[in-house]
Amino acid sequence: MGNIFNRQSNDLPPKILLGIVVLGFLFVMGISYYFTPKYSRVGYMPTQPIPFDHSLHANQLGLDCRFCHSYVEKSGFSNIPTTQTCMNCHRQIKMDSPKLAPLRESWETGKPIKWVRIHQLPDYVYFDHSAHVNRGISCVSCHGKVNHMQKVYHDQPLSMSWCLDCHRNPEYFVRPPDKVFDLDWKPENEGETQLLLGKKLVKEMGIHPPENCDACHR
Repeated sequence: MGNIFNRQSNDLPPKILLGIVVLGFLFVMGISYYFTPKYSRVGYMPTQPIPFDHSLHANQLGLDCRFCHSYVEKSGFSNIPTTQTCMNCHRQIKMDSPKLAPLRESWETGKPIKWVRIHQLPDYVYFDHSAHVNRGISCVSCHGKVNHMQKVYHDQPLSMSWCLDCHRNPEYFVRPPDKVFDLDWKPENEGETQLLLGKKLVKEMGIHPPENCDACHR
């Protein structure tokens, strides 16, 4: 009785196996890239109900971050400004601007402005803003140079590996606590670099960021 399959059929099993391996590799690579915060979040720039220009307010006018985000040094969460905070200025400045119509409506009705959240960590991640800014980590490390953004966008991936890079090497990010809200700050002393200054500050302030799982997953 002759063979049912011809000689070329002997090559099918290794070819099928190779195809499965290649497809599996491409699948893993696709997941590792397209489903990470670096791809899905970085660059996210939603349209807000009011076109608030950070480069105007924080850079040109010199408003401190804490004028609007008033609890960032005291709370685990960085609050967004209330309508009252905005109206402290805009009851006298550009009162009739059509761009500020949602602000005036909020002021008259008492309903809060529905800002679109840009930076949002997963529910299983614990992050305390006050713990970081009070130990010399500037807003710019996580949010980028917001003071030069007309429209704020998601600047850093905020992934677990990204956070661990900072916890393992804080000397690359720590700055003097009084310079945390100066987003354009750089070491000023001649010959001093971020690394040298960072190592000095880490030692002086006794900074030892945790790397264990329950530090962020509580």
